[in-house]
Amino acid sequence: MSAEARLREDICLLAKSLFDRGLTGGSTGNISARTEDGGLLVSPTGTSFGRLDPGRLSRLDPEGRLIGGDSPTKEMPLHSAFYDTRSTAGAVVHLHSCHSVALSMMPDADEDSLLPPLTPYGIMKLGQVKLLPYFMPGDPAMGAAVRGLAGKRAAVMLANHGPVVAGKDAEAACNAIEELEDTARLAMMTRGLSPRALSAAQVRGLVTRFDVEWDT
Repeated sequence: MSAEARLREDICLLAKSLFDRGLTGGSTGNISARTEDGGLLVSPTGTSFGRLDPGRLSRLDPEGRLIGGDSPTKEMPLHSAFYDTRSTAGAVVHLHSCHSVALSMMPDADEDSLLPPLTPYGIMKLGQVKLLPYFMPGDPAMGAAVRGLAGKRAAVMLANHGPVVAGKDAEAACNAIEELEDTARLAMMTRGLSPRALSAAQVRGLVTRFDVEWDT
């Protein structure tokens, strides 16, 4: 099996796993990954993560032109913004996961660091998650907002919409976005209960030990 054929299978397997566990439903969410030649494989527009066909994934060349498969997701400006601003990005995943969306709608949501420091892995896998304002789905302004971060964040949360995470490959991006949803779920479960979060010193220790991108 060629490297691209294996990548096609991996994308579909990972997407189905996310769908089967209720992390994105219906025809929501999109995923993309770099190919060896610098192009992209992308989930097509209007498709379900539970039923992606490896042979029908959108194939883009290194210049972003569609050269095979179905038309790509309408959220391509969002994906392109991560690839263009983060040299380490090998894959991008966007979901409509419920707990992270709920957290984004809270009136006291922290725009610079949405996830509270509840677990070490939320910090290690994501760094700080930037909360972006609401945009209409497919609005190119979402991509412009990500570009405005100048590659400083691996994960953003689109308010009232869903998380977007870039990783070194498809598996890493999916693992990280699952961690985002799990941390958001913990935050919503413990909301109003004054949970014992990690201290500032504990956060600094993780940031230093695991070389996490962190602004403060």
